[in-house]
Amino acid sequence: MLSDCHMHTKFSLDSDTEPEEMIKSAIEKELDAICITDHEDHDYICEGKIWTFPVEQYFADMKELREKYRKMIQIRIGVEIGLQPHLGEYYRNYVRKAPFDFVIGSVHLINSRDPYYKEYFEGRSDAAAYEEAFAETYEDIRNVEDFDVLGHLDYVTRYGKHREEEYSYARFSDIIDQILRYLIEHGKGIELNMAGLKYGLPYAHPHTDVLKRYRELGGEIITIGADAHRPEHVAYDFYKAPDILKSCGFRYYTEFVQRRAVFKKL
Repeated sequence: MLSDCHMHTKFSLDSDTEPEEMIKSAIEKELDAICITDHEDHDYICEGKIWTFPVEQYFADMKELREKYRKMIQIRIGVEIGLQPHLGEYYRNYVRKAPFDFVIGSVHLINSRDPYYKEYFEGRSDAAAYEEAFAETYEDIRNVEDFDVLGHLDYVTRYGKHREEEYSYARFSDIIDQILRYLIEHGKGIELNMAGLKYGLPYAHPHTDVLKRYRELGGEIITIGADAHRPEHVAYDFYKAPDILKSCGFRYYTEFVQRRAVFKKL
């Protein structure tokens, strides 16, 4: 894997890393390309902070760095938008105002609650919480159309009380299939997000059974990202990615340039 398509910098509230440090790390790891995808989570205020960033400054800084390092690595400019069912019009306007190369649509809030905080799981089983998360994801993608791939599909399982013990594709196949079919029918992909392994899960996001099902249903668009927030996590466990994808029936992975899918042979 020579392209990391999901990473964060100081433009995201959960990172204090300078973009240049992420770029240097990618160069050291001999990547050909990266896409920086900072968080735009409209209508999410956490601890008094708003999960958005100044787009004009973001592009100014990234374009300067892209030119500085153009002979060493391809730098693409992306964004990770936080999906919620009522934000379709907002993101439609937001995405079309800026020349992003790549837009990840991710679910960080489930009925306005973040599963990162343990309160989301209180008073119910992990399985019930996961069911709600997948149902919310389906509603999100039906109401927000301006993204290229769905990020870290089973992200919620990172934070459950018992994590993967109450999770499997088979257990949630009905709703997961609805999500996958909708994405495929509307020309959107998913990502292989290696952060699941970083967080100690026995799978990257999503689980390999979900990846296999996506491919069985005809899904072809799949990007790869480490979801790094620090330089040392750029391209995290990328050596495992080709075998994961091949074992699930993929022959290609995807990069995005100017919102267009580019397929690369594994």
